[in-house]
Amino acid sequence: MKEKRIIIAMLMCCGMLTSFAQHISYRPFKHYGERVDEFEKAPAITSHDVVMLGNSLTEFGYEWNELLGMPNVVNRGIAGDTNEGIQRRLSQVLPYKPKAIFLMVGMNDLSHGITARQVFDRCRKTIDMILKGSPTSRLYVQSCLPYCESFGRWKALAGKSSEVPRINALLKSYCESKRIIYIDLYPHFLQPGTNQMKVEYSKDGLHLTPAGYSIWVARLKPYMVTLK
Repeated sequence: MKEKRIIIAMLMCCGMLTSFAQHISYRPFKHYGERVDEFEKAPAITSHDVVMLGNSLTEFGYEWNELLGMPNVVNRGIAGDTNEGIQRRLSQVLPYKPKAIFLMVGMNDLSHGITARQVFDRCRKTIDMILKGSPTSRLYVQSCLPYCESFGRWKALAGKSSEVPRINALLKSYCESKRIIYIDLYPHFLQPGTNQMKVEYSKDGLHLTPAGYSIWVARLKPYMVTLK
């Protein structure tokens, strides 16, 4: 009888895990679909894991566990992703109740021709979904980073660098109202006296060089100490 109960419990757990691993039908572009497929096949996130959630800046950090010196850090970044994309794939993260989530999102939304307030509104929805879907996870909201317009590569962001601090100000205020830890990375990447990223921190005006990732990692490590 005891063995039967154990078997039933194991089957129930397997069923729960299967229900967590929802297939993401939303596929706005090829790379998004490829990444969510990778995440579906990857080992399931656990309640001990720290999730790096975001767009290309997060994805291209690659082995965040090595950068941060913590084996339980997992990369859930997708290049080109927006708030909507993250919201659509939260079912791959929140049901597992990770220990912490580090969120960075907003720049791709800004490139879609909307205002700083509209970007913030989308970010707020993402934040609220995380808080509701996994209230036991510690949420850390990271500011958007500056970018460097002198490279001339990102036409959809041309002339919008002044919008980034406006997005960040709204994010900071909202996080303070919700008692969420807000990590202000923005000033650590700025060329003094401008709203542009230092050239040495970016390889194309938007994405980071190893030196840029070193700055980011240095700002995150104090928070990681509390998660070990």
